[in-house]
Amino acid sequence: MTRTAPPRPLDAEAAFPALAAHRRTATRLHPRRGSPTARESSVAGPLLWPAEEPWPVCTAVHPKGTGRLLPDVRMRRRIQEDARGREYTEDEQRLLDGMTQRGHVPNLQNDAASAMLAVAQLYAREVPDLFGPEGHDLLQVFWCPFEVHGGDHTVDVVLKWRRSADVGALLTPQPEPLVVGRAECVPTVCVVHPERFVEHEYLGLLDEELQEEIAEWEGELLDEDEDEEDGQGSSSPGSYATYEEYEAAMAAAWAGSTAGSSPSPPTSWERPPSWSTSSVRSPGARGALSGAPPHGLAPARPAPHCVAPRWWPGPGGR
Repeated sequence: MTRTAPPRPLDAEAAFPALAAHRRTATRLHPRRGSPTARESSVAGPLLWPAEEPWPVCTAVHPKGTGRLLPDVRMRRRIQEDARGREYTEDEQRLLDGMTQRGHVPNLQNDAASAMLAVAQLYAREVPDLFGPEGHDLLQVFWCPFEVHGGDHTVDVVLKWRRSADVGALLTPQPEPLVVGRAECVPTVCVVHPERFVEHEYLGLLDEELQEEIAEWEGELLDEDEDEEDGQGSSSPGSYATYEEYEAAMAAAWAGSTAGSSPSPPTSWERPPSWSTSSVRSPGARGALSGAPPHGLAPARPAPHCVAPRWWPGPGGR
């Protein structure tokens, strides 16, 4: 199924020709619930992971047995989906009431190695803007589902590049953590529908003169809208989209995407010293996943059927 995003409220380069020098291509993922295989790109689906290769683990010292049971998170979502448009049954309500956030695995030590959560895998053949080390065609993304890492207190991310043709027997079943910090740290299994598009760099990366030109344009639109509001008692329904902040409406695009421009300045990404490195670890998901070309995974806004962490909404938190 082909999916496309709605058009931008404004042709950015027509309004600001200098933006042409800041253009990049990226790929929207358009994730939707589904049943992907290990041979397909996906969010939270099964990974093409060799049976003989150790699964990534979190060895950082932090509480690992307190939070939400991973099976509970998934069961709650299934119940909520099944009950859409009706009241919960007594059995459903009983199950939901029993799902609490507490110390579920008291014997799990803070310094114990805990399996990381598979978040996504992307094949270069399906995501044309995804470039990794030479000869590597598959990016796999993991994180520790506890927002306690780094100065930003967020999830710890591991990126793994591999050659898909080298993988033989697959690891089954694939390891998962027993407990997660919050339900929002668990993405829902989704297939993806890649769509290539053009976006522009984050406002703070533009030259000062262009930033001032955009700020002046936005100010004029806001003044016009206030004048209309004074004269009519309310603004016109269509006016909102015309003065959205540059980075929300005209720069980094909404919907989960790869490569392109970051919807916010990278905060904790460190580029690997050499492209020969096929596995990269980066404390802090914001930098690693939203602003790390050429192999950044930029989840700017989740599809309505894919649950994502709180930093996923992107510009303006919309």
